Amino acid sequence: MAAFLLGAVLLIVQPQIVPSRPAINSKTETSSQSLQRELLKKTSQKNDFKENIHSNGSCRQLPQTIIIGVRKGGTRALLEMLSLHPDIAAAESEVHFFDWEDHYRNGLQWYIHQMPFSYPHQITVEKTPAYFTSPKVPERVYNMNKSMRLLLILRDPSERVLSDYTQVFYNHMQKHKPYPSIEQFLIKDGELNVDYKAINRSLYYIHMQNWLKYFPLDRIHIVDGDKLIKDPFPEIEKVERFLKLSPQINASNFYFNKTKGFYCLRDSGRERCLHESKGRAHPQVDTRLLEKLHEYFHEPNKKFFELVGRTFDWH
Repeated sequence: MAAFLLGAVLLIVQPQIVPSRPAINSKTETSSQSLQRELLKKTSQKNDFKENIHSNGSCRQLPQTIIIGVRKGGTRALLEMLSLHPDIAAAESEVHFFDWEDHYRNGLQWYIHQMPFSYPHQITVEKTPAYFTSPKVPERVYNMNKSMRLLLILRDPSERVLSDYTQVFYNHMQKHKPYPSIEQFLIKDGELNVDYKAINRSLYYIHMQNWLKYFPLDRIHIVDGDKLIKDPFPEIEKVERFLKLSPQINASNFYFNKTKGFYCLRDSGRERCLHESKGRAHPQVDTRLLEKLHEYFHEPNKKFFELVGRTFDWH
């Protein structure tokens, strides 16, 4: 009887695991299915499951929405703003379940254990910006839940490259480690270094094509990260509609902090801003180098606009 009850509850808290779409390589498909069976075996561990139920009626559950990226696009700001809604339960840290092999091998029960406790009416959300650019992730998310609603926040690709560099630069400075100038990364043999990882992460159309193999466009909501910075409320309203949430977040939940230079949040009288690591000034870059960067992204941006059926105010 105990085993029967455990099985019934598991069906409630977990979305249906579905097979992936047919892969071109049959060996890859077999390997994926084999790994999925192992994930399901790990999920049924009784002792771990008990830890996911709370006495107040809440429980940990697989996310119904994932913020998949993009790195330095504003994912933390988006999560914090979305958390203003009472029907959202957000995982605090980046989980890296689908892109880190050692985490993925732990199985879905481990993944559930990284989620916050939530009530049945709430949507559980997690965000890991690296998902968007990781080739294996779209299929793995699809295998878990083909009805997943995905949030992707993007900003001007050139600005994203500069933010990417800035974050790594300050991480090294905090550890008192030297770090090369951005010019040393952007230029190679007198030309733009297109092998620089930060540039590759900004080639949105390449990564988007991978996601569209598994999820239709109406399952992926693209948030304009540049507009979210300048005027967050309209962008959050769109996210509410996409997630089919009742309109609970208001313009009064946002106020511009002149000292920090960006919008902060006001929730039930309590004010809070993003960490001081957000909104850091970008390094000064030679105008000609910036023009090279803008020129390089012109065609990739055009392909992305055609792919998603909308345009963005990028260079």
